[in-house]
Amino acid sequence: MTDESVHRLVLGDVEVIRVVEWQGPFVPVSDLLAETADEVWTDNEDWLAPDHWEPDTGRTVMALQTWALRSGGRTVLVDTGVGRGRERPGSPPFHHWQGDLLGRLAKAGIRPQDVDVVVNTHLHIDHVGGNTVEADGEWIPAFANARYLIPAADDLHFGPDGAYGHGSQADGRLIYEDSIAPIHRAGQAVRWDGLHRIDEHLTLESAPGHTPGSSVLRLASGSDRAVFVGDLLHSPVQILQPCCNSNACLDSRQAVASRLRVLQRAADRRELLVPAHFAGAAGAVEVRREGGGFALGPWATGSPSDS
Repeated sequence: MTDESVHRLVLGDVEVIRVVEWQGPFVPVSDLLAETADEVWTDNEDWLAPDHWEPDTGRTVMALQTWALRSGGRTVLVDTGVGRGRERPGSPPFHHWQGDLLGRLAKAGIRPQDVDVVVNTHLHIDHVGGNTVEADGEWIPAFANARYLIPAADDLHFGPDGAYGHGSQADGRLIYEDSIAPIHRAGQAVRWDGLHRIDEHLTLESAPGHTPGSSVLRLASGSDRAVFVGDLLHSPVQILQPCCNSNACLDSRQAVASRLRVLQRAADRRELLVPAHFAGAAGAVEVRREGGGFALGPWATGSPSDS
């Protein structure tokens, strides 16, 4: 039988595994993408619904997912979701969320001890929660053999020296103390800035704006290209209106500049665009230039995993 929560595709010598924990209607457009024009949703309803937008309620449709890459003999995870059983009283949708990242990874044939690298594209609540697990009342790294690549600017901003983000995300102290601080204590954290090369196929690159340390992960193998963009985009409407930020972007000007730069390169170099939260069957899409802006190209073609 096949498991619809796990999809695979191959880009050059890299296997890309999409591991979906959850997807469905989330918050209204006004709570997430208030800068987008109403007509961009209604004019594109034929393809936005039902995978990306729920017209009857006006809610966005989102996914919580992790991308696992098998590259150069190593397993790399890109973001780790909300986690399981976390105290998040300031974030009701995620308070005591019962995520099952480890169970989903197991369906993809990935054991915790198999993971060599964990990439946190940025340190928001829904990207770091699976970094750790609870053991004997303490939070410890979920992936004992992994290096955790953490953007230095985010580590400073969301850590104690930055007053846990000065309240820029609800439950900031709780998030850092249960999902990031244990990684530092275990000696598994690698802080980086600017560019960080993981291997011959994978390179991290700063793309600030959404957060001070927001980053993208570039994949180049053979003739295939992809860019894992985290929260640079939350919805495909931002490909059509790239100057529209999410409500969670901390620096609007920087966020737009980073988004435009990444979209321009993706279109010019035929990079597959892989955001953190696109729902639907594919979760990733090609980008094309159209007029003075951008348009969606083909969606990725992956196959459900055999389980």
